[in-house]
Amino acid sequence: MRFVHVEDFVHPNAGYQINLLTKIQAAQGHEVIIITGELDKIPVFLTSFFGKDNIEKHDENFRIKTGVKIIRHPLYAYYSGRAIFKPGLHALIKKQKPDVLFIHNEDTVTGMKLLWDYKNMNIPYVLDCHMLEMASENRFRDYFRLFYRKFVTPVILKNNIPLIRVVDTDFVEKHYAIPLSKTELLQFGTDTQFYSPNPEAKREFRNLNNIGDNDFVVLYAGKLDAAKGGKFLADTLKDKFSLKDRKIVFIVIGNPPKDEYGDAVKQIFEQSKNRILFYPTQTYFDLAQYYQAADIAIFPKQCSMSYMEVQSCGLPVILEKNEINIDRASSNKGLIFEEGNVEQFRECIEKFGNMPEDSFKKYQNNARENIIKNHDFLPIANKFTDIMINEYHKFQEIKSMTNK
Repeated sequence: MRFVHVEDFVHPNAGYQINLLTKIQAAQGHEVIIITGELDKIPVFLTSFFGKDNIEKHDENFRIKTGVKIIRHPLYAYYSGRAIFKPGLHALIKKQKPDVLFIHNEDTVTGMKLLWDYKNMNIPYVLDCHMLEMASENRFRDYFRLFYRKFVTPVILKNNIPLIRVVDTDFVEKHYAIPLSKTELLQFGTDTQFYSPNPEAKREFRNLNNIGDNDFVVLYAGKLDAAKGGKFLADTLKDKFSLKDRKIVFIVIGNPPKDEYGDAVKQIFEQSKNRILFYPTQTYFDLAQYYQAADIAIFPKQCSMSYMEVQSCGLPVILEKNEINIDRASSNKGLIFEEGNVEQFRECIEKFGNMPEDSFKKYQNNARENIIKNHDFLPIANKFTDIMINEYHKFQEIKSMTNK
């Protein structure tokens, strides 16, 4: 079948859900196309991590590696987390003659306009929702939710358009009046074969970087901006850590933003009394070697999808306290610190560094088992595909009955 995915922002080197899902669907034998926005109008806080340069080359490399074609449509602007496409997006989608259109993030301007054009598009839709309460901070959110319930939700419910929740919350029911019974829960996942513990890779990386077998290696990979707590991380690593009977080494992967905040982050890191190995931003497929070399992974703020990859590599995690992370760290998979509390963050790192080996092994095993059991993306992707194929057949059946 021919699947077309539309999303406001896509970078082929990232590890977002759309990158992995489309790759798997292409491997299943489907023709897969991603339609997304040009990068020129995307704000720096999104593009600084992987950059905008040579995007055509990166898109083409993604097509060669995965079989997934990326088509970019011009934007007027990117405002309040939403892309405003120039005219012609709907015609571009129809030109691809998709069997199913997957609209990522049902509450974007793109998603809403496509929903209002549902009858004219004459294509079966599948939607997903990524929204969490803690991520919904716009001061006009109450007005937007009222607008959505009145003018968008009826389109979804009237046409029985499948909506997939990728996080286990009641957000769509609470704020958009879409009953959870009308949705499907398919949580994020990762490639558990590619991201897995590898003792040989661990030894090789440590030997190359003069890291001892008994050294305690703490990893952070991600943005170093305010949203991800770059300055908070630098402050946390500024003073010397002292473990009982082993050295501690930090690996920090990511580029500080090229602004005043980024300069402050770099200055604080330069004052650190700990050994820190810095690496620039890596592509999704280059990160495994770093995860496999580490002992734990830390997330100073807003735990990202890389949580899945590090846990799949058997790394316990340290996360800030919020509605999602408490569950992610439960059952001896990680530790929690109060948001913005440097001392608690440091105590969690030292607790893992001083933990007896048998106790630490339990955390490692629980981390890996959790991902294999709940977040192995291959069976999850198969369910996404099943929903899309089922919607195609349902749509064709309704069209056939209407034409009689």
